[in-house]
Amino acid sequence: MLFDDRFDAGRRLANALAAYRDARPLVLAIPRGGVPLGRVVADDLAGDLDVVLVRKIGAPFNPEFAVGSVGESGKVFVADFADRAGADQAYVNKEAAIQLETIHRRRALYTSVCPSMNPQGRTVIVVDDGLATGATMRAALAEVRDRHPARLICAVPVASAEAASRIRERCDELICLAIETDFQGVGQFYRDFSRVSDDTAVSLLKQS
Repeated sequence: MLFDDRFDAGRRLANALAAYRDARPLVLAIPRGGVPLGRVVADDLAGDLDVVLVRKIGAPFNPEFAVGSVGESGKVFVADFADRAGADQAYVNKEAAIQLETIHRRRALYTSVCPSMNPQGRTVIVVDDGLATGATMRAALAEVRDRHPARLICAVPVASAEAASRIRERCDELICLAIETDFQGVGQFYRDFSRVSDDTAVSLLKQS
């Protein structure tokens, strides 16, 4: 499956989530790549849009390859293959602290235009532009689950088979348009996978 861009992926994802149009869902996007999808999905489902702030911990020699993740609460998840990728505990702790600083900066920036919304008791849909290892989504779902949503859904356009398997058991429902076995990276499934800036993310959140 190939998407034109994140907005195209969001439109197709919204169609797959049509059953939730009457649920007034809270759509939580993982910045920054998930925000354009989240905007489309929230608007189509007549829901609210907010962000869930998590960051991946990249491998020592390949920062794009996630060996773990950290959430806004400070909870750190480490993949079972982290050691094999050269990420020992000291490395993970150091990187987690760096990523937490980024999370705190983004919270201050995003809250200035979009006050944080409480997921307790709501139907919550967590969206991102794709799952490679699933590490970042795992942290996001854990952060949201701790705040007691009524129903927790993970919705992504594309995922590796391994990531889909890991994530499925961590949410009430996984909506994924394409589960791929030949998976080198999320960007291979988009014609336009341009970087999403903080300015773009803020602009999209302002529309809430």
